[in-house]
Amino acid sequence: MRYLPLAFDVRDRPCLIIGGGAIATRKARLLRKGGARLIVVAPEVGEELRGLIRESGGQLFQTRYREEFLAAGELVIAATSDSSVNAQVSRDAQARRLPINAVDAPALCTFTFPSIVERGPISIGISSGGAAPVLARGIRAQLEALLSPRLGELANLAAGMRDAVKKAMPESARRGFWEWVFSGPVAAEVEAGRVREGERVLADALGRPDTVSSGRGEVYLVGGGPGDPDLLTFRALRLMQRADVVLYDRLVSDQVLELVRRDAERIYVGKKKQFHSVPQDDINQRLVDLALEGKKVLRLKGGDPFIFGRGGEEIDRLADAGVPFQVVPGITAASGCASYAGIPLTHRDHAQSVRFITGHLKEGELHLPWSELASPGQTLVFYMGLTGLATICRELAEHGLPASTPAALVEKGTTREQRVVVGDLTSLPQLAEEKSVEAPALTIVGGVVDLHRKLSWFKP
Repeated sequence: MRYLPLAFDVRDRPCLIIGGGAIATRKARLLRKGGARLIVVAPEVGEELRGLIRESGGQLFQTRYREEFLAAGELVIAATSDSSVNAQVSRDAQARRLPINAVDAPALCTFTFPSIVERGPISIGISSGGAAPVLARGIRAQLEALLSPRLGELANLAAGMRDAVKKAMPESARRGFWEWVFSGPVAAEVEAGRVREGERVLADALGRPDTVSSGRGEVYLVGGGPGDPDLLTFRALRLMQRADVVLYDRLVSDQVLELVRRDAERIYVGKKKQFHSVPQDDINQRLVDLALEGKKVLRLKGGDPFIFGRGGEEIDRLADAGVPFQVVPGITAASGCASYAGIPLTHRDHAQSVRFITGHLKEGELHLPWSELASPGQTLVFYMGLTGLATICRELAEHGLPASTPAALVEKGTTREQRVVVGDLTSLPQLAEEKSVEAPALTIVGGVVDLHRKLSWFKP
């Protein structure tokens, strides 16, 4: 390790910047975030940088660099477009034992600026020592996805209660208490945007130490999207990493499941045609039981939990049992699969509305408002419609849609195994049989399907 990570307190301290262009402005912006007083030396200075100097109560010397300017700063940045000037600033600063950063010249630096992840008072710096700053920025992006945007609010809440915790409990008990705060119901309330409620839970726990050891768990109802893990939301990924146990469906892809915390217990509760591994009522009750054991339970569903995912039934049971829960929407199959197939669900020339329909057969029949569905100017998306595909195509044609209406099947959409089979209401059932299309497969009917050949972009 060449560079030792340190945190500088620059609030109200004079920081000297040599240079007045875009790079100098970026550094000034960062220093100003830390509350620094900016001293800038440059023949020409942009308007934004002038504003930052004024805001900080600093000084502008609109002239060329001279060594005597170093007396004005406690930290120095060389950010000119002239490498010889930057090198001179570095030599002069090091002779005075001042910390120096020369932009894009690691050999001239005694400190570097890391890529920073900031959440209020919490800040994380990722540094490559100047070797690969783009890589450091990529790592920062990954951390941004993992860390809650409300982490700073949680830290501020803890700071406000720190003295109260010191008075309420002995030093030996504080660490365990704070671990409970940051991983239990207090953090969950803040994560959900209920900061005042989190503060109340924390305050109550100070007077009732038994609360810490006997706290209930929580359920995270999370939409895992149609299959591609890149389509997960940041919030989904954070909760997937926090869970103690995960109950997951058949439609959750292996790639998405791999992102769950590795030591979490995994329970498969998926359903297949004519086979239910776990009845829905049992799933609902298991979620309650696991939460009441104090566990953080991830209920991971393919697509979106509120679109043909029975998520409403599950949280209804949780609400009846008084179990806290959060719901994280996912990209539903209709949106994800259609996008990856190059089929826009709406288009001014083809469809002014879209309908999501369950194609699941009940006792071998499919009872749907066929006359409404056969209206022109709309896109129809059938979930779980592969078994009843022949019925769907026949009924739509019999109720008024032209037999030549374009229709498509998107098999395993958004994944590496995606296939798109395009036909019309007459040919699609036969094509599905010939090409051995398997579930999960989404059926799309409407004029927008004609755009697939032109707009298809995903090459699995």
